[in-house]
Amino acid sequence: MKATGIVRRIDDLGRIVIPKEIRRTLRIKEGDPLEIYTDREGEVIFKKYSPIGELQSFASEYADALQKTSSMPIFICDRDEIIAVSGASKKEYLDRKISHGLEEIVESRVLYVRDAGKETVAISSDGGSHYVNCAMPILSEGDVVGCVMSAMAYDSVGTPKISSEAESKLIQTAGVFLGKQMES
Repeated sequence: MKATGIVRRIDDLGRIVIPKEIRRTLRIKEGDPLEIYTDREGEVIFKKYSPIGELQSFASEYADALQKTSSMPIFICDRDEIIAVSGASKKEYLDRKISHGLEEIVESRVLYVRDAGKETVAISSDGGSHYVNCAMPILSEGDVVGCVMSAMAYDSVGTPKISSEAESKLIQTAGVFLGKQMES
């Protein structure tokens, strides 16, 4: 754990303000849920809550099934980081922050299909060897909780593969299905 040197007082209603710099760095927005942990030494730890993170093992199995069906790398992320990978290096992507471009796709709430005229969108914020080919945000009870996507390796950019209708329907179905799983 890293000390920031910032000290805040609890107000008369038991509230404490998380400094803007920390919220910006950790991508915490107004209304975001936070989990609260305590330890034996009296420390209180706030961690951004990921509802889809609770389905991580299910998401991994689902990504494996999608990858076997489509023969394409499959990634599943929450709103901040990649939680499941199949068909690409788990070490390179798992638990990595998503890129700004992917964050915009997630927040768009609609199916994204890369075509020949679009710029490539990196999957993780620190690069990687794959870009988003087709992506569907995962919606649960009206809220965006993550995204499921198929990807292409950057070495195949010279001859961009355009998503087929079958691929986009598969990814769209996966996003809707995972959203329904979150609701049940």
